[in-house]
Amino acid sequence: MHVNRDLRGRRSIRLKGWDYASPGWYFVTLCTRNRECLFGDIANGNMLLNDAGRNVKKCWLDIPRHFPNVTLDEFIIMPNHVHGIIFIAHSVGAYKHTPHSSLAFF
Repeated sequence: MHVNRDLRGRRSIRLKGWDYASPGWYFVTLCTRNRECLFGDIANGNMLLNDAGRNVKKCWLDIPRHFPNVTLDEFIIMPNHVHGIIFIAHSVGAYKHTPHSSLAFF
């Protein structure tokens, strides 16, 4: 995997000590690679989604179908990024648990 060396010294905006698997409200930003404008154009102050932008919208709206513990709030799709607010109702998964010994691969 290629690592962008310019980002190594970048200051993290994450809250130290916060468990981002915790339930709560999260503001999420997803950006396209190299900030390419892939999702549409802005005309007269309106975002006009292209096919890729419509696909992003569909995928965003499908999140609760894949993750029933997640509720969506407001979101906006821009030409090269998406902003959205999600609520994670409760943690899921094997947080702080080890696999059963019969499932271990080593």
